[in-house]
Amino acid sequence: MELQDSFELFSALERLKLLENSPPLWWPGYGTFEVVVGAVLTQNSQWSRVEQSLENLRKAQILSPDLLAQTHPETLMELIRPSGLFKAKAANLIRLCRAMVDEYGDFETFALNVDREWLLSQKGIGPESADSILCYACARPVMVVDAYTARLLNAFGYEFESYDELQEWCEAGVRNFFDEVQLNPAFARFHGMIVEYVKRNTNKKETIIISILEI
Repeated sequence: MELQDSFELFSALERLKLLENSPPLWWPGYGTFEVVVGAVLTQNSQWSRVEQSLENLRKAQILSPDLLAQTHPETLMELIRPSGLFKAKAANLIRLCRAMVDEYGDFETFALNVDREWLLSQKGIGPESADSILCYACARPVMVVDAYTARLLNAFGYEFESYDELQEWCEAGVRNFFDEVQLNPAFARFHGMIVEYVKRNTNKKETIIISILEI
């Protein structure tokens, strides 16, 4: 089974209505500072654990860049403990929030002006985290790719040597079918559909079942 391009995969996943029970653009809190925090916390962690940490931050009423920037590391570590690697993540979050406030002042200005280069220059932010922030917090036309993406395309016989190469393939076919305004929602949904599909269609031997994709 071969794919002509990424839009063919996008269309096949759309037909499966994988995001019916998800937020419209998949990531909870799309367009808010919460996504920035979630993108850091979800590194090497399950989303259910990240949700526990985010709920702790909400209850503590410090889920904003200026307040997190001033939070004592020990306090933050305890609040985000469910996400694991809490010492490193607390340090990275505080550092990121301080840089955000110093450079941009507030989240709204950050969302409008931040670029990938700035994000990648921050400790603890790699390509996947940077693109998650750009796509889901800043509404930029950027496609997030991850281990789920690589595994699904590998099941179709594709192998990519780098994150950027995988991202380029996923973006290329889709870009031809949407205008600039539609691209961010398309990329947000595409990534979400891939994650949901792989989660639901991986058997006990970690093999992805692709037969139901009517391509």
